Amino acid sequence: MRARVLRVWLLCLIASIGLPAFAAETATVGSKNFTEAVILGELAVGQARKSGVEVTHKRQLGGTRILWRALEEGDIDAYAEYTGTLKQELLQQPDADPAQVTAALAQHGLAMTGSLGFQNTYAFGMRKQRAQQLGIRTLSDLARHPDLKLGLSNEFLQRADGWPGVRGAYGLPQQPNGLDHDLAYRALQSGAIDVTDLYSTDAEIPAYDLVVLDDDRRYFPDYQAVFLYRQDLAQRAPGFVQALQQLQGRIDAATMQRLNAQVKLEHQSESQAAAAWLGVDAPQGSGRTARIVQRTLEHLALVGVSLGLALIVAVPLGIFAARRPRLGQVVLSLTGVLQTLPSLAVFVFMIPIFGIGAKPAIAALFLYSLLPIVRNTHAGLTGIPRDLRETAAAIGLPPRTRLWRVELPLALRTILAGIKTAAVINVGTATLGALIGAGGYGQPILTGIRLDNIGMILEGAVPAAVLALLVQGVFEVFERVMTPRGLRLAARA
Repeated sequence: MRARVLRVWLLCLIASIGLPAFAAETATVGSKNFTEAVILGELAVGQARKSGVEVTHKRQLGGTRILWRALEEGDIDAYAEYTGTLKQELLQQPDADPAQVTAALAQHGLAMTGSLGFQNTYAFGMRKQRAQQLGIRTLSDLARHPDLKLGLSNEFLQRADGWPGVRGAYGLPQQPNGLDHDLAYRALQSGAIDVTDLYSTDAEIPAYDLVVLDDDRRYFPDYQAVFLYRQDLAQRAPGFVQALQQLQGRIDAATMQRLNAQVKLEHQSESQAAAAWLGVDAPQGSGRTARIVQRTLEHLALVGVSLGLALIVAVPLGIFAARRPRLGQVVLSLTGVLQTLPSLAVFVFMIPIFGIGAKPAIAALFLYSLLPIVRNTHAGLTGIPRDLRETAAAIGLPPRTRLWRVELPLALRTILAGIKTAAVINVGTATLGALIGAGGYGQPILTGIRLDNIGMILEGAVPAAVLALLVQGVFEVFERVMTPRGLRLAARA
């Protein structure tokens, strides 16, 4: 009996030691907020799954800097990048050779694959008819037409290898406006703008009959597509690294433009286009109802958690502001300043602290919830008539009892109004969380904008509007239930 127990114990020990070696490899791929990046992410996912590696794809996480930081922090394990962007924008070593780039990446704990087989350089484009009418063929020609309306993608406007460099190299006098890259094509087609920045593999170039202006001074560098990945993947998920390397040299520019067209113009999903090219079965997508349910749960989590945290902090702050008038003005001013910060900036500012996903979104929404609750709590308490306060004090109630039994019930209506305002604001603002991987109703909205799919946009916008109305209605009912009957009668009178 003792020998049998010993054998069982040894077998369990051997199994526990051996399990890590046979554990399934897992990894996370990220992608920028444009179609080609999402497709490349899906290609990495499909190729990895062919090799038995389970990969999660965090789509549309925003621009270059967000993905780079997420990779450094370990929130994602790989994403598709371009060598020109890597050298000029991220490493700030525009003249670095491959060995220097490899060494610079290693200092960040990163590595990269070889070229996937194509480059996607920046370019400027116009409608062919407009370009021929003005006799514009090169970027230098733009300098002769200062009245041209330029609409450039927001990221390109700020990048070191974007508009500042192009303007200096060609002496361009125009003052461009910033807009979303995918919306720029529609603005170009409608005549709202004359020139926009392009990616050379964009499917819209032939579809909209655009002319690509010649970079006659050879300003733009080589933008070979590669995958950046964390060095520790070689130990954690060597199969995933091999899968990424298996994509090297297999995708030429024509193939990439065709894949972009299948998604943007033929309305296939990125996963379907990638699976067809890889020769594997496309993953079964969930139905619209299931997607809405999933996004609703994600959105409710963002709003509920952030609002709950705000209540814990904001109500005591409001009470403090009412009890200490001088310091209270400081509290109100600070929460007011938080409310004036651009919401997207606050979401991005939280990434270095919390990474990407739900946590930074919840932190940003928490900050936006403070002002309405603090201000209304302060207003409700300071608005109580003085004779009621004096009566409560005269009958000998201690300060804490006066607060809980008299002041807070009298101020409850005003406090609940502030909570309701914060909740409704959060429902709308939470859609921005999709830009940093938090999910929610913003995910279909972003995808719909990128793919010019009104149905997809409505899939996020309509439920968000309905949820805001439901939240408002719930709080109004709750306000009636919680308000003492005497106060309800006084309010009606």
